[in-house]
Parts: sequence; structure tokens; C-alpha cells
Amino acid sequence: MAHITSSGFSSLFRCLLHFLYLRSCWLLSYPICAGTSDNHTKEDCKKTSALVVCFGEVLIDFVPTVGGVSLAEAPAFKKAPGGAPANVAVGISRLGGSSAFVGKVGADEFGYMLADILKQNNVDTSGMKFDPNARTALAFVTLRADGEREFLFFRHPSADMLLHESELEKNIIKQAKIFHYGSISLIDEPCKSAHLAALRMAKDSGCILSYDPNLRLALWPSDEAARKGIMSIWDQADVIKISEDEIRFLTGGDDPFDDNVVQKKLFHPNLKLLIVTEGSDGCRYYTKGFKGRVAGVHVKPVDTTGAGDAFVSGILYNLASDQSLFQNEEGLRKALHFANVCGAITVTERGAIPALPTKEAVLRFAA
Repeated sequence: MAHITSSGFSSLFRCLLHFLYLRSCWLLSYPICAGTSDNHTKEDCKKTSALVVCFGEVLIDFVPTVGGVSLAEAPAFKKAPGGAPANVAVGISRLGGSSAFVGKVGADEFGYMLADILKQNNVDTSGMKFDPNARTALAFVTLRADGEREFLFFRHPSADMLLHESELEKNIIKQAKIFHYGSISLIDEPCKSAHLAALRMAKDSGCILSYDPNLRLALWPSDEAARKGIMSIWDQADVIKISEDEIRFLTGGDDPFDDNVVQKKLFHPNLKLLIVTEGSDGCRYYTKGFKGRVAGVHVKPVDTTGAGDAFVSGILYNLASDQSLFQNEEGLRKALHFANVCGAITVTERGAIPALPTKEAVLRFAA
């Protein structure tokens, strides 16, 4: 029998660990960091991943402690950090990427708590402001037994609505490779002007502009105002993620499953990627050169809050590492499958930020 020295055993052990690592990446069909060697750590990935800056609202979500009930029927609520742009920032960081959040909260216990949670998740908060004269926004969210989501917002006005253009941290925006935003920050002044200024700044700096309309009709003064506001910046985005319901709303009731509707009414000349999410059924994608569908990942849902934000985190995390995905259909499909897994994991727990997965959780799920 051959004798193995201690140094030889250590070498074999390292080889085995390396093999297991490569196998876990293969199971997901996408590397932890595009363009990096296999022995890079998560911190190495974070250093090489381009910065994604997320602009908009961060707030406290209150979700029922039991599922399938209306807000009025809920026996109690669980406090959870939320807000779509903040969710995306945390999601990217959890996956090993580099992210920053730009927005405003109240100089109150909830605001300080949210800032601490972002910091604990390695999100750059240098662009975060605190307002001593307004409260941090609150939202009560539930998924009723009939499948409809119900929202009740407390913003009269909340601090996120009061961000001024003069409060923008220009340096952090100019450092970004991707600038991500929604539409809620377009509803009221002065935040609307701050949003438009940040958008111009990011565009002038050569950022990829990523837009998730995140329709919340209860916050807009009317349906028409929502439609007009959301579409007012539509043609500036490079990447847009939209849901079936949002297609129906923005097109005035057209069939959201009709490719012609999507391509003729929503795909604009400057757009690099349009993604239509379909929940557990997966997603569709449209670029100038190709289009297709990626199957969904089925799980038993507990709370769908934050699923779309987890999906966006997954795709932006990959785009931050590899911008050739706009021209590489195979790579894009792998990245979209990755994003589908991120969304699926998130719906298995209550709340948004608490449920966002790490890279390791995504790999375990895929395995």
C-alpha cells in the first residue's frame, strides 16, 4: 500500500475541497464572480464586482404573523425592514456584490434601525440622510387568502418623500456602474426632483440605468397620474423589470402574455434588456437581438413580499460582474435562472430583507 505523507494528504484534501467548490458552481451553471479565478473568496468577489447604487425608499414593513388573512383580520404583525430599492441593495450585498443605498429616513428609532441593518449587510450608507422633522415610512402588507396583496401605507409625509437634490451624495452616484431605482420616488416633491437629478448624474457618468416600476397605486393620486409618472422616465432605462399586472396597467388592459404588446408598446430603442416576471412560472426576456423564457422554480410560498426585489438583486449582481450578458443569450439565461432561485428562496420566509438569500443559500438550493 502506498504511503501518503502529511503534506501529500493536505494536498489531496485541498484538491478535494477545490473539486467540491467547482461542483457547487456547476450545479448553478454560473460562477460566483464572472471573470475571476475559482479560488477567489467572497470578499475578493465583492472587491471585483462593480458598484450598484440603489435610489429610493427604505421603510418598515409590518407583515401578519399568520398567512392568508386581510390586514383587519391579522392577529398580530411582525416588524421587518423593507422598501424595494433597499431590498435590492441588501440582496446584491448578500450575494457577494457591492452596493450602496441613497435615500432618506426619519431621525427616529426606526430610521436608525434601518441604517444599522443596511450597514450590517455591508451596504454603503454614505448617501443616506436623516430628517429630524419627519418619520420613517411604515407599510402594512399582507397576502390574502384570495391571492391578492393588500397594502396600507403611513406616509403623511414620510422622510423618504423629503429628500432634496442638494442632499444627494454625488460621489457615490458617480462611482456606480449600475444605478437602480423605482417609481415611488417620482410621486411627490422634493424627492421627485432629487430622483431626476440623480438619474441625470448617473447617466452622465455612464451608469447602466435599471428601472423596476414597482407599481403601488395606493400611493399615487390617481391611476392616470401613476401611468404618466411611471412612463415619464421609461425611455431612459437600459434595463427594465416589469410584472404581468404592470404590463396590463401601463398598456391600458392589453394582454401581458402577447410578445407583440411588450415589444411594440414597452420596448424602446435605447433599452438593452426588458424582463417580464411571472412569479413561480419564471420570466421572459427581450433584447434587441433575442428573446425567450426561463422556467420558474416552484416552492411552497409563505410570504411573497420582496420576491421581485430578490429577483432584481440576482440579475443585477450578475450584470455588475458581466455586462456582456446583454449580447450573450446563454449567459443571460443562466443569470435569469439564478435570479429565479433568489426569488423562490425569498418567498419561503416572512418579510423582505430577512428572507433575502446569500450566495451559499442559492447554491444549496440549486444542489
